[in-house]
Amino acid sequence: MCGIAGYISLNAAITPDELKKANLLMTHRGPDADGFYFDEENKIGLAHRRLSIIDLSSHANQPMISADGRYVMVYNGEVYNFQELKNILSDSGKKLKTTSDTEVILELFAQKGTSFFSALNGMFAFAIYDKQEKVLTLCRDHAGIKPLFYFADENTFAFASELKSVKAMVGGALPINKSAIPYFLHVGFVPEPATIYQNTFKFKSAHYVQISLKNKSLNSQAQQQIRFWSPYATLSPETMKDESIAKQTLNDLLLDAVEKQLISDVPIGTFLSGGIDSSLVTSLAAKIKGKHQINSFSIAIDDGKYNEAAFAKSVSDHIGSQHHEFVVKEKEIIELADKIITAYDEPFADSSAFPTMMVSRLARKHVTVALSGDGGDELFHGYGMYKWAQRLSNPIASVFREPIYQASKIMNSRYQRIGQLFNIANPSHLTSHIFSQEQYYFKEQELQEILLEPAFNFDELNQPAESSRKLTATEKQSWWDFDHYLKDDLLVKVDRASMQYSLESRVPLLDYRVIEFSANLDSSLKMKNGTMKYLLKEVLYDYVPKELFDRPKWGFSIPLAKWLKSDLKYLVDRYTSKEIIEKHGILNPDSVNKLKNKYFAGTDYLYNRLWTILILHWWLEENN
Repeated sequence: MCGIAGYISLNAAITPDELKKANLLMTHRGPDADGFYFDEENKIGLAHRRLSIIDLSSHANQPMISADGRYVMVYNGEVYNFQELKNILSDSGKKLKTTSDTEVILELFAQKGTSFFSALNGMFAFAIYDKQEKVLTLCRDHAGIKPLFYFADENTFAFASELKSVKAMVGGALPINKSAIPYFLHVGFVPEPATIYQNTFKFKSAHYVQISLKNKSLNSQAQQQIRFWSPYATLSPETMKDESIAKQTLNDLLLDAVEKQLISDVPIGTFLSGGIDSSLVTSLAAKIKGKHQINSFSIAIDDGKYNEAAFAKSVSDHIGSQHHEFVVKEKEIIELADKIITAYDEPFADSSAFPTMMVSRLARKHVTVALSGDGGDELFHGYGMYKWAQRLSNPIASVFREPIYQASKIMNSRYQRIGQLFNIANPSHLTSHIFSQEQYYFKEQELQEILLEPAFNFDELNQPAESSRKLTATEKQSWWDFDHYLKDDLLVKVDRASMQYSLESRVPLLDYRVIEFSANLDSSLKMKNGTMKYLLKEVLYDYVPKELFDRPKWGFSIPLAKWLKSDLKYLVDRYTSKEIIEKHGILNPDSVNKLKNKYFAGTDYLYNRLWTILILHWWLEENN
């Protein structure tokens, strides 16, 4: 796990010194070593920060140059099937000088070009420069686990693992992309490929691009990204319905995925919240490594409602992991608030970043790598919003939407929130609307009222997946989550939180083979008789007793609705004040004040709307 950066600067607007400064900003991503490659004649530079995980020797440092001297590579991530891929090189007589996955990728590229990208099983973002042809190739992994950002205009192309480093290379003063703000207020993050800055983008997952220095239009080349894999392309005409076969197949896939991701030359452990996904990953890790050979980590926040530590301990006791329970005070979590803005680089509203940062910081004292359970909810239908997708897609529901919404207005806060789900501005935007209201963010009608310039269109955000098979409403919602919520929220949350403390986080459930399996698993085995994540749970119950999970799901959560009225109220007062709102000229100050008054008067479900406003203006104050 590392950080990468680089540039092509035809007019020499970016210098080697600026790349070095940009790379220094990512020291937390790779504190063990750094390295640079410069071709000043062709005005290209590459930089790397290393967190040593596999092959700890200096021979595996980067940038790495191919055996024939033609290619130079910087790489962030892990490819877990590198030993298998290494056999391809061995068959051709190729001898490697390291035991790293970096060299395997580099030498395969020297032999096969881009044709093998889809076979890489892992999380990765890399850049390879062909010194002979003057071509820079960039690639990002199947599910978008590892971050990659870039800036492009006619003469400049700059990329990095973090937005702050891109910004530093291109002068540090990028105009705000105001068109991204309605998306942030609607879903709590800025969806790929946009960022909060103009001319600056998230590189698309499962894509690569090749930029030739001989072609002077860098911006147009950067937009010509080529998809090397898609879960939708793997859809079969018929889904897998046989439960026995499906369960055995999933069990075998997950065992292999976890086993591959346990390969490490440094201490390794798991995040264990006590929920289904993290318990399954930890159980499989313990089975593979043996009792008392795997470390597991959870935090206990002194707020009983959100504390699953006792359940995590029960799971650990059963499977025999070396469990570390970190008891933290609410105040310790709250003190991380200042890091949210600096760690995430653009407005980011997922408040579970707080406990994720805390458990990452504490786990790093014991291990360098931690496996997480991200992906299980999206792939196997684990969210309550999937039931809403079923209900609201029913034609009969459309008849009663307005009456239900109107009736909810005179009920208590809980029913008012449910009523918002029925108040849909555009039926073709149902997927983002359901997500938005399940997460308590702004619906489209509210954005029309609160934005001073409400010029937004969520058509692209709700573009349905191109599928050869007719998808159910639940499948459409889950694939929306896979394409947006998982990639641009949950994976971002864990990556920034863990890398802030130089901790590598791996996600076995997002092995691309598991994703393809899920894509062709019948919905009846994902949600059965009201049980969500049915098949995943059936696999888990072979390792851990079912009764340990008969409880509501919380995960790593915080009582944000309470904190905004108490410990974090100073942030509300500061960043949603009339002075700050008027200063930035994005929201209607009267609408913001009305929202605050309703929240403090007892309409608690509005807390996340208020939080997004707070985060946005806090970010603007720090970065504008």
